[in-house]
Amino acid sequence: MRTMGGGFNVPRAVIDETPSDATVDLNEYEAERARFSWEAARAELDGLPHGRGLNIAYEAVDRHLTHGRGDRVALRWLGRRGGSRDVSYAELAEQTNRFANALGGLGVEAGDRLFVLAGRVPELYVAALGTLKARAVFSPLFSAFGPEPIKQRIDLGAGKVLVTTESLYRRKVAPIREELPSLEHVILIGRDGARTEVDGTHDFATLVEGASADYTIEATDPEELALLHFTSGTTGKPKGAMHVHEAVVAHHATGGSALDLRPDDIFWCTADPGWVTGTSYGIISPLTHGATCVIDEADFDAARWYRILEEERVDVWYTAPTAIRMLMRLGPGLLEGRDLSHVRFVASVGEPLNPEAVAWGQEVLGLAIHDNWWQSETGGIMIANTRSTPIRPGSMGRPLPGVDVAIVQRTDDGLEVIEAPDEEGELALRRGWPSMFRGYYHEEERYERCFSGEWYLTGDLARIDADGYCWFVGRADDVIKSAGHLIGPFEVESALIEHPAVAEVAVIGKPDPVVGELVKAFIALNPDHEASEELERELRTFARQRLGTQVAPKEIEFASDLPRTRSGKIMRRLLKARELGLPEGDTSTLETPGDSDASDAGASEGGAAS
Repeated sequence: MRTMGGGFNVPRAVIDETPSDATVDLNEYEAERARFSWEAARAELDGLPHGRGLNIAYEAVDRHLTHGRGDRVALRWLGRRGGSRDVSYAELAEQTNRFANALGGLGVEAGDRLFVLAGRVPELYVAALGTLKARAVFSPLFSAFGPEPIKQRIDLGAGKVLVTTESLYRRKVAPIREELPSLEHVILIGRDGARTEVDGTHDFATLVEGASADYTIEATDPEELALLHFTSGTTGKPKGAMHVHEAVVAHHATGGSALDLRPDDIFWCTADPGWVTGTSYGIISPLTHGATCVIDEADFDAARWYRILEEERVDVWYTAPTAIRMLMRLGPGLLEGRDLSHVRFVASVGEPLNPEAVAWGQEVLGLAIHDNWWQSETGGIMIANTRSTPIRPGSMGRPLPGVDVAIVQRTDDGLEVIEAPDEEGELALRRGWPSMFRGYYHEEERYERCFSGEWYLTGDLARIDADGYCWFVGRADDVIKSAGHLIGPFEVESALIEHPAVAEVAVIGKPDPVVGELVKAFIALNPDHEASEELERELRTFARQRLGTQVAPKEIEFASDLPRTRSGKIMRRLLKARELGLPEGDTSTLETPGDSDASDAGASEGGAAS
């Protein structure tokens, strides 16, 4: 049966953005894949001196000093209240050396888990990289988390050290500290570098300044645990995805192939380091390439973002669909008089990018926005619309070199690989890429259920067209089964969001005794439109014209706000649970009324399944 999904009926134009100096011709895509090997990709990195293994922090920082690039700016921090600070690679090497020595003084050993709960401040980056130098395990926490999700993750990960700010500690950690038996040390970052004096804690600046600037990274097995990323599950407790130092090979390679990163670039990843994107592509990948990372401490503000793009002369910008939609809603007026001609490449991740957002980027920014796909579990970008090939709006793009994908169907005998183009099934990746997660922390059985033979099962439904472009349909637990058809929520959402009244939309399947499930849409309106029966009828007609009566929503409910994670992704499963009166499951990443919508607009958890 030919089923629906992935924007199947929505008109799609092909945007040919192939540059004249493209290093990979469109017709040579398969040849490039054939030439690629992960062994060759690893050879682009230095490895620890004298063959002592592979360490993420060495590749991100120290190796640039050996190549005479210590004076290059590594971090350009922009303060929330004004002011800025540049940190060179040489300075970053010294600060991370001091932090690694300070951890040793506290008795931190290889394999111990260190959590960081902080906003986008330079100390966070020093802590992350210094932890990796010390061969401890870095685990980021999103600063908007409340006490319960913080406690849950530190407890699950048996965290030994927590680095946080004095303010966050007093509000969120101090009340639960006695409930964290594994937590031996808390290191506090003072505002604007000020010293802190809180009983039972250490002051970050005092620790770092008092430690030696000389540090030699010990031999590091590439398979040593380096990163622990917690990702929310649809039910139950969060999962701790484990990544090793070998992951840096994929971080570096995909930063070049998917984001077009170059050594002299000014790079801005808006994702908070509390999420996997903010670590893999906000810290590691750009630094391995020797780029300058722009770090904006402030919350989302459209005018400020446009100013940063212009004044910092950003070359590559990596952001999230939520932020793009917010910029679209505000219109192009804020761009008047701005010169963004130096921006070379714009990419997006976190959830599927609707086709109109791609077109908006080309019309307003002069650059189409390149969607890509990955997950916390994959550790790095797997599928992308790259700079050297045409974009197909609504598509995730094509598998990157070194990544093999297939559409599969689970059967009683294992897996059936679907060879025919445009047939929907579960997206699967062949084992073997360097940033593939090595387990869920202390949950071996849960990890094993993610694999069938040589295939990692992503839990995402997709299809692959005849030219190898991948199209997201939805999470396996989101797909709607109606009258024998499989309907991807993303398809319906992409059609409805084209209506000028619609700001955001989320679609679920609602049980129906006749057709199995009917399509219900929750719609948030733009400020200049009001909910009414007339508008509801208009939207129904609009959807039927674009999708057909079988796929168009049978029910529409206007909502002033849609539940979303703090990283900006709308939580369809929560809408469905509330609609049906079911348990809500893990809501630790749910945005709460006290959170700022804007502060999370640029954050991203990773791929669509995170």
